[in-house]
Amino acid sequence: MEKTKVKLQICGSSYIISSAEDDADYMRKLGAELDGKMQDLMEDNPHLSITQCAVLCALDYLDAFKKAENSAENLRSQIQDYLEDSARARTDSEITRRELERVSKELAALRMKRAKE
Repeated sequence: MEKTKVKLQICGSSYIISSAEDDADYMRKLGAELDGKMQDLMEDNPHLSITQCAVLCALDYLDAFKKAENSAENLRSQIQDYLEDSARARTDSEITRRELERVSKELAALRMKRAKE
């Protein structure tokens, strides 16, 4: 698979990024988002160096990633619980269906017995 290479401008510096999985437009969007976030942070805090700004942005993105990861894990857990509940409901339904068939046959037998009397 061929790697995609893209030149990004982030806070006045050029970076060449390559990826075997992502397309150029996606990588450009990521670069533009990071540049915008860093520019905004530096405007709000003019005493920050580029490195400090990059570290703060990295921490912010890592925090968002971890929260999204935890949220995804919670959703997976809920889905697993729903699947287990569904399986139990199917089993209960099958047991109820069989019991209904048994009672229906018993009722039919009693009706036939009563009709013969």
